[in-house]
Amino acid sequence: QVQLVESGGGLVQPGGSLSLSCVASGTFFAIRAMGWYRQAPGKQRELVASITTGDYTNYADSVKGRFTISRDNAKNTVYLRMNSLEPEDTAVYYCNNPGPTTWPWGQGTHVTVSS
Repeated sequence: QVQLVESGGGLVQPGGSLSLSCVASGTFFAIRAMGWYRQAPGKQRELVASITTGDYTNYADSVKGRFTISRDNAKNTVYLRMNSLEPEDTAVYYCNNPGPTTWPWGQGTHVTVSS
């Protein structure tokens, strides 16, 4: 059973930065692509960043140039560095594989961007 544990969220002012982490267990992490998703209140969950086993990255247009995804296979961990945060980035952030069949979701980590 794959388990995903996200951390690092919090309250930040517009223009600020946060770094999120996600530790995955129960899977061969090094051979799986990983992604970060977010779900804002009243909206569907969306994939905002992904990284392949070869460290090729892809981003949603809404976060391109502001967010950076990375991974440490030795630690079974994927990271999301978020800069120049905007109120529209407020959401619960989750990690998972980019699909099409995702693993059971973790609890996520809350990010609130507000002054």
